[in-house]
Amino acid sequence: MQGEPLVVIPTYNEVENIELIVEAVRLHGLCVLIVDDASPDGTGDIAASLAAAEPDRVAVLHRSAKNGLGPAYSAGFDWGLAHGSTVLCEMDADFSHDPDALPGLIAAVEQGADVAIGSRYVPGGGVEDWPWHRRALSRFGNLYAGFMLGTRVKDMTAGFRAFSADALGVLEPKSCDAAGYGFQVEMAWRASPAGMKVVEVPITFRDRERGESKMDTKIAVEAMALVTKWGLGRMVGRLPWSPHADRSPTSL
Repeated sequence: MQGEPLVVIPTYNEVENIELIVEAVRLHGLCVLIVDDASPDGTGDIAASLAAAEPDRVAVLHRSAKNGLGPAYSAGFDWGLAHGSTVLCEMDADFSHDPDALPGLIAAVEQGADVAIGSRYVPGGGVEDWPWHRRALSRFGNLYAGFMLGTRVKDMTAGFRAFSADALGVLEPKSCDAAGYGFQVEMAWRASPAGMKVVEVPITFRDRERGESKMDTKIAVEAMALVTKWGLGRMVGRLPWSPHADRSPTSL
């Protein structure tokens, strides 16, 4: 895996999806790291079997408990950076993110982007099978986050992304406040004061067909509360985070 792109897939109770999603990612010749949060349904055991069958291309990181999406990705990114990955991707295990879009995200980073976001809300992107109220809530959440945090990223909540190794070194995912889906917003926002080049690549988001969604009201409330806190802080000049790297800010 040294020097190659790596796809980080966090899992919790994804026994119906994990083997299929790894196979779909591997069809593109990509390396996979599964980060399993002690799934009680046996997902971690299947992940271990996949890694044993293809140890040079698939790995598994077992965590001791369900501690949140942000910490899972942070642990996965740390693992990938320690193993020399040049581009690190994040995606869900449930096929809501199409593995066929991975080459486009990776290419965007290899062509100069610091962060490539698989975006539902740029021309060519979209969602399938969502009722109007879910579409409205998602659009409002993204517009609100963009307004409060002062960025032009259209899909702040997207969880399908690719980062350069250098970008992750600056963004410090381990220090993020958000443990849930607000982690995605926080990472996208941090790219702005770091002066990073963010590219939004259109993707189509689909609802899962197997297993249960991990999104709930508590996670959504946490994300909105943090966005409000960060936004109000930004408006009075009190940013909770600033990049350590010497970069010249650019507009997103």
